[in-house]
Amino acid sequence: DVLSYTDGLDYSAFITDRLTYDATLRKLQLIGQAATNIPSEVQDAHPSIPWNAIVETRNRLANSYLHINDEAIWSIIRNAVPALLPSLRDLLGTAPDQVG
Repeated sequence: DVLSYTDGLDYSAFITDRLTYDATLRKLQLIGQAATNIPSEVQDAHPSIPWNAIVETRNRLANSYLHINDEAIWSIIRNAVPALLPSLRDLLGTAPDQVG
């Protein structure tokens, strides 16, 4: 959803479209919350996934809503999320019962 919400937008359009902005931040929070529920043995088996960074992003978004660095969020959307997708797909393909 994060990528589909922001598809076709540039940074300026993203930060001025409050509905898309808020929905995207919420999805990033949900991704981080979901990561907290992944068993540690599954996390340990997939060290290429930056579990701590995912959870920390969620924590920052949830606790610092008025002080969010929009450029950092845009970088996460454009760089970190696409880079993470292959690892998450691999995880879901190898351990679907353990992650969801």
